[in-house]
Amino acid sequence: MATLDLQEQEQLDALKAWWKENGRWVMAALILAVGSFIAVRGWQAWQGKQAQQAATLYAGVIQQLGSNDPKRIGDAAKAVVDKFGSTAYAPRAQLLAAQASIQAKDDAKAKSQLQWVVDHAPEDGLQNVARLKLASLLLDEKSYDDALKLLDAKHPESFDGLYADLKGDVLLAQGKKDEARAAYKLAFDKIDEKNSYRNLIQMKLDALGGAK
Repeated sequence: MATLDLQEQEQLDALKAWWKENGRWVMAALILAVGSFIAVRGWQAWQGKQAQQAATLYAGVIQQLGSNDPKRIGDAAKAVVDKFGSTAYAPRAQLLAAQASIQAKDDAKAKSQLQWVVDHAPEDGLQNVARLKLASLLLDEKSYDDALKLLDAKHPESFDGLYADLKGDVLLAQGKKDEARAAYKLAFDKIDEKNSYRNLIQMKLDALGGAK
């Protein structure tokens, strides 16, 4: 039994390391997908000087990404929020700034930026991206109850798999293996079978001794 426990721990440690290395790219892809959808459906409808000015400031955020300087990126994002906080550019700017803060290991700043998106983004997709990332940070700092509160929030069905998977991580961290297994099973069922992300979830189920 001790051997099985050690094997489980090694597999889970490997999964955790993979997520830390690749998780931001998973979320970035999701943000890009949401952004592309909005670009087609919403941005074409924007008119007037305010939209142009907001777009110019947002372009400044994109430009600062090349600096890899979280302060410069954050300041550029703050300028968008302060002047055009009601536009669709503001939450996107904050998401980019939050990712820079996370990479700089400034989790406190990242949490503030992500919470702004949760509270102010006009689009459900962006709110849910921010909520998931914020819950992930809370998991890392062992604020399990707060993370679960975020993951219990109402969300579109398209996000069910991601929410369930992260909820499984939180429950597992709490030592609730049976509940974690159920959450991972739900996540596996909700993620499209053609999505390679299911492989990661299957690995978690296997580590817990749960078949798909």
